Amino acid sequence: MSTSPDPRHTSTGPADTLPLRDGVEIPVIGLGVFRSPAGRATQQAVIAALDAGYRHIDTAAVYGNEADVGHGLRASGLDRDQVFITTKLWNADHGYQPTLDAFERSRRQLGVDHIDLYLVHWPVPGTREETWRAMEHLLETGKARAIGVSNYMAHHLEELLGYAQHLPSVNQFEISPYNFRSRADVVDLSRKNGIQVEAYSPLTKGRKLDDPPLVRIAEAHGCSTAQVLIRWALQQGLVVLPKSTHADRIAGNADVFGFALTEDEMETLDALDENLVTAWDPTTTP
Repeated sequence: MSTSPDPRHTSTGPADTLPLRDGVEIPVIGLGVFRSPAGRATQQAVIAALDAGYRHIDTAAVYGNEADVGHGLRASGLDRDQVFITTKLWNADHGYQPTLDAFERSRRQLGVDHIDLYLVHWPVPGTREETWRAMEHLLETGKARAIGVSNYMAHHLEELLGYAQHLPSVNQFEISPYNFRSRADVVDLSRKNGIQVEAYSPLTKGRKLDDPPLVRIAEAHGCSTAQVLIRWALQQGLVVLPKSTHADRIAGNADVFGFALTEDEMETLDALDENLVTAWDPTTTP
């Protein structure tokens, strides 16, 4: 599944965008705030990211830091429409009316009048269709500019395609070179249906940053292994969501537009696949 360097991702910076449905554009790099502690740490991370040129922040109700994301956005001095905000519906809130209620809670926590991308966080069995109907209502009423799913594997996505009146704009799940080929079926199915794939935990939660093949590629480009992993994701046409609360790392994770990986390097990285799962494993959810 390797690709040649993609010219869409060699020019500008983290605010460079890819098209979703209905004319919505999503910045190719977003700051993930999973497990970023509520309070000042998350607020400062958001401010640092926006200062470094990010225009995309990815949070979730279950993270407990939506209010801090909103605080960071307001403290940045940027206009609301300059920053793409994603949040997610948690498992306990599935069902039609609970979904609508949860959306309103997230919107109020963030302190915004709309959410750019609202995702179903997990494919909870038994309520998926009515939950998706509520997601479609949020889209149709303009409360969410785009809707999508997270942690949907191929069998979850095939089910959704059978009843969706509005297809997801995004499918977000864990992707790195260490599981990309293992997840080729869901990547291909998403792309076949015009669904943008987003990569969370693209840095393998640090587990593979010292892997010798990765280190050799980083040395060849004079960059960090984290930057290689982010660059690989961009060249695969993914939206990538690296997470950090350290201003220097946040800036470094965005500094990936001054080099491109060769086709041979992309192939080397793809060959590292070992079906690595560092977070939840949605393949076991029926």
